[in-house]
Amino acid sequence: MEKQQVLIAGLGLIGGSIAKAIKKESEHYIIGFDISENTLQFALNQGIIDESSTNLDEAALKADIIIISAPISETIQLISQLDSLPFTKEVIVSDTASVKGSVLIAANDLTNKSIRFIGGHPMAGSHKKGIEAAKAHLFENAIYVLSPLDNATEKNVGTLREVLSATKSNFVVLQSDEHDEMTGVISHFPHLIASSLVHQARKWEKKHSFLPKLAAGGFRDITRIASSNPVMWQDIFYHNQSKMSAMLADWIIEMEHLKKLLEDNEREEVITYLNSAKNYRDGLNEGDRGAIPAFYDVYVDIPDQPGAIAEVALILANASLSIKNIEILEVREGITGALRLSFYTKEAQVAGQKVLKQRGFETMIQS
Repeated sequence: MEKQQVLIAGLGLIGGSIAKAIKKESEHYIIGFDISENTLQFALNQGIIDESSTNLDEAALKADIIIISAPISETIQLISQLDSLPFTKEVIVSDTASVKGSVLIAANDLTNKSIRFIGGHPMAGSHKKGIEAAKAHLFENAIYVLSPLDNATEKNVGTLREVLSATKSNFVVLQSDEHDEMTGVISHFPHLIASSLVHQARKWEKKHSFLPKLAAGGFRDITRIASSNPVMWQDIFYHNQSKMSAMLADWIIEMEHLKKLLEDNEREEVITYLNSAKNYRDGLNEGDRGAIPAFYDVYVDIPDQPGAIAEVALILANASLSIKNIEILEVREGITGALRLSFYTKEAQVAGQKVLKQRGFETMIQS
């Protein structure tokens, strides 16, 4: 494939990570656009981009591919701005927004015949933000959704995929509506629930001042996403509001049903309810089901002493086993182990447990 001029419009965590990946894995020429001079200077100094610009119009007219990496409302504004540019060649435009409906509605209104629009959503991130937190491997093995408009040809989609292949993502083509429903279920709606759980704990703290010291383990896991950027999430909720409202209505019905089961002391029905949830939740780890990544966990009991975690990591590295994630468990809540190691495959999980057992570690795979 010939060398492409790729404009990344917005060099935050997402845009910076895409730029880093493309720069590291290919010969494409990267132009970075951002309103922050400091961000652009950092990107240049670190070799993340080849050229910087604070003028979107000038930068866009040089590009073969434009990837807009900005909050949803800003993305829509930038799409509108591109519509008026006098492109002299066909240009592929994509985005990274987590709600596709609003973005594709704006893209459908484009009158510029040179623009071929392909919606995009790399489904990975970090609690950190900004160009300093960008990582070339951020999207490795993550789902990357593409939602092309009718004016984008298969060749256009192939060209974009080739450039983005440097991210080592798994590409999936989805319609905007099905994307927004599915991300609503597994990402946007859980954020609302996590925030509501934190508010509930805050209210109960007035009665039990010791409560925050117990708020670790499961509570910390389930509410972790409530620590994300509030302004960004308000923007997401606004652009996916109809689906969020419908899901909240369903959730209220579900909670009323559960409330009645508890009040009526329906023991068997509660067991069935919990068992059904457990079976479906555990089933998410079987194969490639949707956008939820398959994690295969091994719990490891380690002593509280310097070097213990490093020893575990070294053992696995020497066995050529790659860890997807490693977590220190503060409250074990029925789990035997102080570490939770997540592997990419079932085979790696079994091999990891075996090699750690051989070295004398107490391990467990939760069934």
